[in-house]
Amino acid sequence: MRCPFCHTQDTRVVDSRLASEGDQVRRRRECVGCGERFTTYEAAELVMPRVVKRDGTRVQFDESRLRTGMMRALEKRPVATEAVEAALNRIRQRMQSLGEAEVAASTIGEWVMEELRELDEVAYVRFASVYRSFQDVSAFREVIEGLEHQTPPFVDDGESS
Repeated sequence: MRCPFCHTQDTRVVDSRLASEGDQVRRRRECVGCGERFTTYEAAELVMPRVVKRDGTRVQFDESRLRTGMMRALEKRPVATEAVEAALNRIRQRMQSLGEAEVAASTIGEWVMEELRELDEVAYVRFASVYRSFQDVSAFREVIEGLEHQTPPFVDDGESS
């Protein structure tokens, strides 16, 4: 590992620990040349599946878009950053655990709605209104009533009203 201070190639590991729920290794290093210490993180590089959009186009998974969408829904809501990061990690792990080369954007959207529902109901309704393209107040009412009764909205449970 190259020293970020003097650019010498010769460094030694002083300490190693697991970080980020065991997904990374944190290493304290010391430069043999200048004696400065610095930290590096090592993680497995996993290939994420491609995302199949509604129009059939295929794009690389972009975690920043996922984060932006969730943060927009959570704007001015009392949700800790750590909770959002944990939700993003769960979505990423679900994508990887599928073992598929491609995943539908609609599937990812449903996972986001599940996570937002657990994090903050207002953020969930915000996201759902954009994701589901609500056209009128009755769509909002249906989602809110589903939250009040703790039944997932837009699920046909076989019962008629």
